[in-house]
Amino acid sequence: MTTNTSGPGLPPIPGLLLIPGHWLGAWAWDEVLEQLTALGCGATALTLPGLDRNDPDRASRTLDDQVAAIEQAIAANAGPVVIVAHSGANAPVSVVLDRHPERVRRVVWVDSGPAASGTAFAPDFPEGTEGLPLPPFEVLREQASTEGLDTGALERFRARALPEPGPVLRQRVELANEERYDVPTTFVCCSMPSAQLRELVRAGHPMFAEAGSFRNVDYIDLPTGHWPMWSRPADLARILATISADG
Repeated sequence: MTTNTSGPGLPPIPGLLLIPGHWLGAWAWDEVLEQLTALGCGATALTLPGLDRNDPDRASRTLDDQVAAIEQAIAANAGPVVIVAHSGANAPVSVVLDRHPERVRRVVWVDSGPAASGTAFAPDFPEGTEGLPLPPFEVLREQASTEGLDTGALERFRARALPEPGPVLRQRVELANEERYDVPTTFVCCSMPSAQLRELVRAGHPMFAEAGSFRNVDYIDLPTGHWPMWSRPADLARILATISADG
């Protein structure tokens, strides 16, 4: 399932793919897409396998299925694409970078970062469950900032979120192609300032070690919580439009 937009009367910026994180579908980017339309920019937001409410087999979808969906979207574009990965989209996007670095013009990590080979989000997640549901917000706030989200945004989040499939959480990311490190990379830093992220990368922190291997990196600060597509959609859209135009 995809959502496509382009500014009226203006050519779209080709190949801007918006990939949502855990629990989210293409709908999570609706406000950003509206802003991109107003800026005369085109984009495609993806609902990854496992996050489509109408899919009766969504609980059994795998990381490989999600990778394949992104590959299909890339193949639909004539040239290289800009991939925007939010949060838990880092796992499938990291695999796509490994397999197709020549097809990615730039990768933009929105309060996220590349996954390291051999890692999984939750390798011990129990079998036989539908998946990981969106936690209560008091629990979620211990893991990710909800700064900037009003009651309405939180209610929509709760109403529309779907459990992240267990197979996606358990499957390990397998990477082998070091050409992925040559893909131009932008970190949009929201719940953590770029200065702190840079320091963690320099220190070789295990969660950020992979980020330190990329060779052409920019950092952009967008101070807010972990879901800037809802808390600062206009600002995020302007950043993405500028990145896409500049390549």
